[in-house]
Amino acid sequence: MNPARRCSALLNQLCSRGGPTARGRFSPGPVSNPAGRRFSGAGGRQMGVDGTRPPLTPNGTSARTAATVCPMGGSSSRRLFGTLTQSLNSPTLAQQDLYREESPEQDLDRDLTGTDPDQLLRECQHALQRRPARLRRDLVQPGGTAPCCHEHNPSIRVLQWNILAQALGEGKDGFIRCPLDALNWQERKYLILEEIVTHRPDILCLQEVDHFYDTFEPIMTSLGYHGSFLPKPWSPCLDVEQNNGPDGCALFYRSSRFSLQAVSHLRLSAMMLPTNQVAIVQTLGCRATGRRLCVAVTHLKARSGWERLRSAQGADLLQSLRRITSRGGGQSEAASASVPLVVCGDFNAEPSEDVYRRFSSSPLGLNSAYKLLSSDGQTEPAYTTWKIRPSGESCSTLDYIWYSHDALRVDRLLNIPTEEQIGPDRLPSYHYPSDHLSLLCDISFREEPHGLSVTAALDQ
Repeated sequence: MNPARRCSALLNQLCSRGGPTARGRFSPGPVSNPAGRRFSGAGGRQMGVDGTRPPLTPNGTSARTAATVCPMGGSSSRRLFGTLTQSLNSPTLAQQDLYREESPEQDLDRDLTGTDPDQLLRECQHALQRRPARLRRDLVQPGGTAPCCHEHNPSIRVLQWNILAQALGEGKDGFIRCPLDALNWQERKYLILEEIVTHRPDILCLQEVDHFYDTFEPIMTSLGYHGSFLPKPWSPCLDVEQNNGPDGCALFYRSSRFSLQAVSHLRLSAMMLPTNQVAIVQTLGCRATGRRLCVAVTHLKARSGWERLRSAQGADLLQSLRRITSRGGGQSEAASASVPLVVCGDFNAEPSEDVYRRFSSSPLGLNSAYKLLSSDGQTEPAYTTWKIRPSGESCSTLDYIWYSHDALRVDRLLNIPTEEQIGPDRLPSYHYPSDHLSLLCDISFREEPHGLSVTAALDQ
């Protein structure tokens, strides 16, 4: 069955199943996802360099399989999903080679919009009416920065978030102070969507996405975004009995704001050996300014004891980013200069780790946006994740938005909730759908030296 027909079949199944109480899980069985890959558990496979099993074979064969699409919930959601059929017929679904470089899509300028974001926000609020209202977080201006309001150089809103894979939240992570019903996907997904739609980013970088094809891709496409998804070669979600497929990274951009120049899907290496962590890199053309922007999303190896591996993964990613951003691509001399860079991700590393030092001292000239919230502009927030597990309480800064400080400026940042706002049971909770906080910043291009412009180099 071709990808488009498979998506239609899945959408029909999606809309025909599921009410407010449906759990939306399939029992293990040989069901394929929209991209035609099987999601399977492991049976005696050799462990990899980072302590994980090796990736699936191209045919996806294994001891057990548990792929699923999960319905959005009640009748209002089924009505919403009924408008999304055309968005599922996307070239992304037909990807065969995960770790590759893509040419720009040929049909990205078509009108992909079809869902009113205000209507979707109302649907989210209706679905969440039994929960406490989402706590407001304010956008603040970094000290000493004048707001950018030039009509020809509007700010670009970037949202970074580890949204917590559903299979991990319910099946492995052990959030002992979080009520089980707060983790119910039938409501938690609306809390995630509410956060995204409220802020309406131009660029959205997500980690731990295990509901890409049935939730995030169709909804974001209907809102006018184009997205890429790259699963981990061997996702820990697959060890959960009733999973929804592997988790991975997703990167969306608003197609009315950007044109796609190129995409690279990377599997990160360490000591010249492939690991279980990945990255997506997109080179975008800004329609408002005519300038290019390179955006990357990644999720490095978790847990203590793997600091050297994270450092090696970071070094590998930086090397790839130097190669990608320094390409001339046959453009003019102005366009062949290094492309400004934004790197988002859950690095699973505190600022004291070597991988953090690698990024802060890289020849790419990167700075961490959230340092600008501090009084001296040099200190990261006290936490971006705060959770309680059986092993104890963990309060850490692991998530970052890196940017080229010579070419880009940070205009505003979404503030970090206080300890009182987070609450004694920490994350996740009824207020917060993930164990990580979302990070958001508005960035803009700095003036180019000598007044150079690459507008002519971009296809408007």
